[in-house]
Amino acid sequence: MSDVSQPAAHPPVTDWVHDFDHTDPQWTEDPFPIWDELRAAGPVVHTERFLGCYMPTTYEAVREIANDSEHFSSRRIIVRDVRPEITSRNSAPPITSDPPVHKPAKQLLLPPFTPDAMKKLEPRMRAICNELIDGFIAERRLDAAERYTKHIPVRAIAHMLGIPESDSDLFIKWIHMILELGIKDETMLLQAVHEMSAYFGAHIEARKNKPTDDLISYLMNARDKEGNPLEDSHVLGSLRLLLIAGIDTTWSAIGSSLWHLARTPADRERLIAEPGLIPNAVEELLRAYSPVTMAREVVKETTISGCPVKPGNMVLLSFPAANRDPKIFPDADKVVIDRRENRHAAFGLGIHRCVGSNLARMEMQVALEEWLKRIPDFALDPAGTVTWSQGTVRGPRQLPFLLGKAM
Repeated sequence: MSDVSQPAAHPPVTDWVHDFDHTDPQWTEDPFPIWDELRAAGPVVHTERFLGCYMPTTYEAVREIANDSEHFSSRRIIVRDVRPEITSRNSAPPITSDPPVHKPAKQLLLPPFTPDAMKKLEPRMRAICNELIDGFIAERRLDAAERYTKHIPVRAIAHMLGIPESDSDLFIKWIHMILELGIKDETMLLQAVHEMSAYFGAHIEARKNKPTDDLISYLMNARDKEGNPLEDSHVLGSLRLLLIAGIDTTWSAIGSSLWHLARTPADRERLIAEPGLIPNAVEELLRAYSPVTMAREVVKETTISGCPVKPGNMVLLSFPAANRDPKIFPDADKVVIDRRENRHAAFGLGIHRCVGSNLARMEMQVALEEWLKRIPDFALDPAGTVTWSQGTVRGPRQLPFLLGKAM
């Protein structure tokens, strides 16, 4: 991403309980012990960073907040250094909507993401995975993030939206600008939103004369509960959401899964021997390495798990930390690929639970199945370094592997 600068540095954290920072390099590299420390301190912790922010540390506290839209608004869903005025430019319905606007906006998006719709998409997904593998299977060393994991969801969502899969570098650039650099750099965020809006605006205009069978035309043809077409700003906001939410999250989840299997030969060998266990393993990998941390804005004073929270603060809603709560998940810090009961929160909780969960599950399952069929032997390359993304979505951005038996 040489065309975009790195985010401004925050002072290093020296006291996680009273001064946490989810963009700190320690958190990015290995957040799990930090979450344990925060959980031991109480169900809710607070930092003065990001203009004031709470973080629930237990599954129960996260669930409570996710189900309370009266006190916690979704109008802002990323904890950042600034809180600009809310306009249609930075809205992304339904994820940034509160009741009563939320429900109709979400219902519009459900039909394209049903399990049946995913079955129709699955052959294309398998073809994409195999096309990617064809490109590197003869190589001994590769960056699996650069060559495999990031391309699968990019090409899937491009296919669904009816936009060129060849524009994938653009989409990845915008995601980096919004979800990582934009946390600390307002200019970067606005530039990405402006570029995305111009890009999708051109596609909307083209479809006014020549409708297509894709998600863009689907949204253009959708009607609100009064029977009126959606405003252009609503269509644009939903398209920005689908592109951002449909790529980074799944790319990160697939990458974390392959990272785990590269480090854990016993799990890898078991999945090769028992491929029927892969759907179960996908759920456990989602729990253990949940990629997405969302946010809420406190709009009314209340208490969460007995802790007072005040308006004027954000809330870092860490579904990944909730999924490591030992009160809910026995052996919470272990990956148990045949875990039976697994009510994880990787796709969120409450009314904002992820619209694309069926798509993400299918992509993860197909990506692992096709990889393990063709590349049963792989390990982390000791000559390389695994790097992780910072902020809202955590997943491997560099994933150096050695392929083949001679490890």
